[in-house]
Amino acid sequence: MRQHASNWLELAEKVENFRRDIMPADDLAELKREKEGLRSLVSNKAAASDLKLGIENLEGVLRKTGGTFYPKNSAIEYIEFFLVAAIVILGIRAFFFQPFKIPTNSMWPSYNGMIGEVFVDPEDEPSTAAKAVRFVTQLAKSHRIDAPIAGEVRIPVIRSYSSQQGGLRDYLKPAKTKKGRKWFIFPTQLRVYEIYVDNRPVSVTVPGDFDLEKVILDAFYDGAEKFPVPDSFPAGKGVLLGTGKHVVAGDRILAFDVLTGDQLFVDRISYHFVKPSVGDGFVFRTDNIPNLHRMMSGPKEQYYIKRLIGTPGDILEIRQPVLFRNGKPIEGSDAFGSNANLENDFPGYRNLGILDVGDEFKVPENSYLAIGDNSASSLDGRYWGTVPAKDVVGRPMFIYYPFNSHWGPAP
Repeated sequence: MRQHASNWLELAEKVENFRRDIMPADDLAELKREKEGLRSLVSNKAAASDLKLGIENLEGVLRKTGGTFYPKNSAIEYIEFFLVAAIVILGIRAFFFQPFKIPTNSMWPSYNGMIGEVFVDPEDEPSTAAKAVRFVTQLAKSHRIDAPIAGEVRIPVIRSYSSQQGGLRDYLKPAKTKKGRKWFIFPTQLRVYEIYVDNRPVSVTVPGDFDLEKVILDAFYDGAEKFPVPDSFPAGKGVLLGTGKHVVAGDRILAFDVLTGDQLFVDRISYHFVKPSVGDGFVFRTDNIPNLHRMMSGPKEQYYIKRLIGTPGDILEIRQPVLFRNGKPIEGSDAFGSNANLENDFPGYRNLGILDVGDEFKVPENSYLAIGDNSASSLDGRYWGTVPAKDVVGRPMFIYYPFNSHWGPAP
């Protein structure tokens, strides 16, 4: 009952502090008198019956003087609760722990971006119940494409020069983009790819950050690393590449699920007190990286995650597959050793850009150099240089979703 009385005293203090300048003097005096009377009962550890009487007297005064604070209807209470909760959440996000979603596989296998899981045979496709479970645990979204006509499934491939791969490469024909909605509310970009049955295109729409190429290779070319285009095929040309799969109208052409990328909390506070360390997962803003803006479309203000490999004054070099820092194989993260030894699915570090064969790079003052763990497929500091110290955000702390083998403390 004393705890109950203390809650009423807190409400009375609030009403007095907020309304005393507009409250009639007699009402204000009565409020103060009943408030102090109840406070005295609490201090003297009065009996429950006396406390109950004191609360009832104070409540009667609050009904006259409480304005919008008392009595309060339930709708206002809910609105107030959600507004306060939103402010707290936004404050925590801005200054302490920010949620972050891994969009691509540049940090694979340390972190997963969106992954396509292919079902070659119709009987392998998840049941309705399994789809529901996969959606809850992995945010898996199903994509099923059926043949409009009979014929061979064919894939549009273009041969072009890739600065990222250091030579000619065969690509799945670039997708068109279109505007869409995420959760039916938030604007987002979608990619629209085409595959063919004979000469008739069939469209496949996927999230804007998702690359369909690996799905196509897994589904039609037994997981090959590249398309089987003859070496003699000229650069700059496109071809409808056969798959050997023949279908009739209504047959399933392609079935796959897109699984969400790792979602984690980023510790935004530590780097205010300690400097970033080599080997840290490293989250930063892209606002002030002009070389990156020239290479990528979209907004300048984005968040990226890479692995920190160089602090001011460090000299870096790649001797494939090993990354060297100040003349020695780099240390500070398990990912460094796994890449150097080509183990645990790590592809090793690749010579490109400012860390091409024989090149050394010295990190300037007030800057950091970061690259992806998946060096073979990462647009990172080798291409666009260093991250200004002022744009460092924090380090990954905990992978909270999806519920897979990565769930837990972030590597």
